[in-house]
Parts: sequence; structure tokens; C-alpha cells
Amino acid sequence: MDPTTLTTGDLAHVDDALEDAQQSKDLLSVQPPPAMFGAGGPMLKQFDQSSAASRMASQAATPPRSVVGIGNKVAKPDYSEAKIVLAMVGLPARGKSYLSNKLMRYLKWLEYSVKVFNVGQLRRSRARQKAQQSGQREDHTAQYFSHDNVEATRLRDQLATDSLEMLIQWLHDGGNVGIHDATNSTRSRRAKIEERVSKEKGFVTIFLESVCDDPAIIAANVALKDFLRRIREYEAVYETITEPHLSYLRIINVGNQVTVCRINGYLQSRIAFYLMNLHLKPRSIFFSRRGSHYARALPALITDNIGDAPLTVWTSTLQRTIQTVQHLPYNKLTWKSLDELDAGVCDGMTYEEIEQAYPEDFANRDEDKFNYRYRGGESYRDVVVRLEPVIMELERQENILIIGHQAILRCLYAYFHNLPHADLPYIKIPLHTVIKLTPKAYGCDEERYTLPIGAVDTHRPKPGTVQPKVPVFAGREYFNEE
Repeated sequence: MDPTTLTTGDLAHVDDALEDAQQSKDLLSVQPPPAMFGAGGPMLKQFDQSSAASRMASQAATPPRSVVGIGNKVAKPDYSEAKIVLAMVGLPARGKSYLSNKLMRYLKWLEYSVKVFNVGQLRRSRARQKAQQSGQREDHTAQYFSHDNVEATRLRDQLATDSLEMLIQWLHDGGNVGIHDATNSTRSRRAKIEERVSKEKGFVTIFLESVCDDPAIIAANVALKDFLRRIREYEAVYETITEPHLSYLRIINVGNQVTVCRINGYLQSRIAFYLMNLHLKPRSIFFSRRGSHYARALPALITDNIGDAPLTVWTSTLQRTIQTVQHLPYNKLTWKSLDELDAGVCDGMTYEEIEQAYPEDFANRDEDKFNYRYRGGESYRDVVVRLEPVIMELERQENILIIGHQAILRCLYAYFHNLPHADLPYIKIPLHTVIKLTPKAYGCDEERYTLPIGAVDTHRPKPGTVQPKVPVFAGREYFNEE
């Protein structure tokens, strides 16, 4: 455009654009790095500022306006309008429960209210109650799942209906995403679900079909010989999703291929994107904090536990994590999102100093540590939000070692172990220790390797409580096992 043709309105638009650009530049301007809170802050700050090069690599951006507060609690986002029925579709042993539980863990970590309604568990629970009350043990072998067994088919349909009704009631009581974990393997069953949910104002139905033709995946999910016969009974009547009007995702071999149809809106898209990043390749994720003496001993510790397997190392942009991995012979990647929780005006102070200088803030944080946001800094909730891209990438990758900071590793650890937000800020992540997590279908196996290097214990337990316990996952339950 010829400059002489610019109108007053055009100049106003240019001025707004320049102002926006300047604000964006401000957000990227360098500031002193946030120190590890409660771990001898001033010394760590000196370490990060020891040279111009390290300072440029480690400095944190000014916190975005959304996380700059006055030292108070952060309100939980209002998700009350989100009401989704996510109905699983697929043959037995195709990864439906794996996908259900992974999605539940992810959305709960982001503070949505999510619950899995597993029809198989409901069937087993009611069968146990009947056996205890009457002494009669129901036959749930493969014949029970035959389409030719009219009475059993009626009972199974009733179980699916009851489970759906419990899910709908739970959504009315405040839930956001209810997962109907069943085979839902015929068009008629899916039509019943769609019809029932359509009667609820504001409720949305999404079908998630898990298709698997990989013998290795199927074999890993089959624990009993009779289970194979049960699968054949379902295969006889199985109908893949072809209904053009349905909202659905189809996942083949847990991530190898994904089909998305009629997925709309923020939460639905978020669910779809997360599921597209999952895979079943065997892998381990290693968490550890930083340390100078620890840096030299770390390579042998990692090699002893991973062998020749490929590994990628992630660190924050702070020099104390980068230097901890300097002797590791692996590919390395720095993440701004892995920088430590910003303690704002309390940066570098000990707990005792904060209690003396800001007694009200200290008391408020003790009362609700997850939601408390430091003056000019962040809350644990803010950290969870900025770690979401890290979680997505972790789900896509194979073996990863993260050398990070206490608050960051607490948030990631809570995600993999499905720990409640109230316990998250009190998870013990000791120095000079490698935590190895191996994702499984129903949780994570955990191992810890500690080196005998002295360090200050920066963990402060929740006042008046004990250390949160990590749930133990025994795997899938079966009824009629003998």
C-alpha cells in the first residue's frame, strides 16, 4: 500500500500492532533466574549468575500477566459446563481400559473431574455380591458372552445400561468427563447410548474405538485361555464404527493410526490431541534433581540401569541442571517449561525468612500449597499448566531422563502416579537420587537409585500429615479365575 493512502484508522491499527509487539518483547526480556526455593537460595543464585554466558542461558522470562499475583490463592477454573460422555468401542484385549485410564489421569491432572465407569468391573462386583448373599456363583466363562445366549445377552445389556445411568447421574452431580468403558461393539448398542445421552441438555457423546491387529499387543492383554474364547464370541457380532453422524475417534494399534470425525470444541480437541500422542512401546522415564558432585557420578548410575538403550536428556534452562548433565553421553534438550517454580518476591528466601517477612503469605500457603501463588510469582497450579506440553511430548517419546527442580518433578511425578493435587506439593523428591518410572497399563512401576552424597534435605512435609502414598496397581481383575 502507498504510505500516503494510510488513514487515521490504519495508523491506529499500526500503533496497536507495535504496542502488541513491544508487549511480546517484554514477555521475553531476561530477568534474574528463579532460585531453588528453600535450598540455600542465594548460593544457587550466585551459581546461575557465575558468568555472562551462563546467565544468558539460564535467565527466566517475566511471568505472563496471568500468573502475576499479590500473594493469594488461585481460583480453580470453572469447568462446570463441560459434560462429555466418552463411550469406548472395541473387542476385548484391544487397549480400551489402557486408553481410558491414561485419559482419566491426564484430564484429572488438568483439574477436570473425570471418572471411568467400567462395565466389566460392575459385572464382577455384582457377581461377588450375589455369591456372598446367595452362595450361587455365576458362570462368566466364554459362553456367558455368546450372542446366542439370550439371557446372558439381556443381563449384559442391562449392566451396560445401568453403568451409563450411573455415569449420567455423576455428570449431573458435577463431573465433566464420564468414560463408559465397555465393548459397545454393535451399532444398536451405540445407537442406544447416543439416544439416551441426547436427552440430557448440554451433554455431548464421543465414541473412542480402539482397533488392534498387532498380535503382540493382544497377547500382552490376554491373561486367561478362556479370554480368547470370549474374544471370538465378540468377534462374531462386532461392527466397527461406520455411522457417519457420530462424533468419534478411531485409534489403531494404540497410536499407529488415528481417525478423527466430528470432534468440535476445546475440550474435545484436547482429548483427541492427547490420545494421538500415546504409544505402547516399552520405555522408562527417569527423574532426578541437580548437583555438582552428583554430575560426575550420574553417568555410571544411568548406564548401570539403562544399558545400551537409547536415551534423551531433558533439562531446564538453568545452569545448575545443564551442568549436572555435562558428563552424560546422550542427546540433550533444554526446556523453558522445566524451569523451577517462580517464588516471586520470596525468591531465594528460606521458609523461616518467609514466615518472618510475610507471615500471612506463609500461613496461606501452608493452608493450600497447590493453589497459593507467590507475590509476583507462580503457584503449583500455574506450573501444571505450563508443563502440559512437556507431558504431551513425554507420551510421544521413549526413554527420557529429566534433570529438573523439586516443584517441577513433583508435578510430573503426580501425573504419572495419578496423585491428588492436594498431595502434589508435598511429594518427596530427594537430591542425588534417580527415580525410574516404567508406565504400565494401570499405572507405573517405580524404582529409586540413590548415591551416597551428602545434601541438604529441602523437603518440608505437609503440616500435621504423613507423606502421600503412591498407589499400588495390581492390574486387571478377573471373575471366575481358578
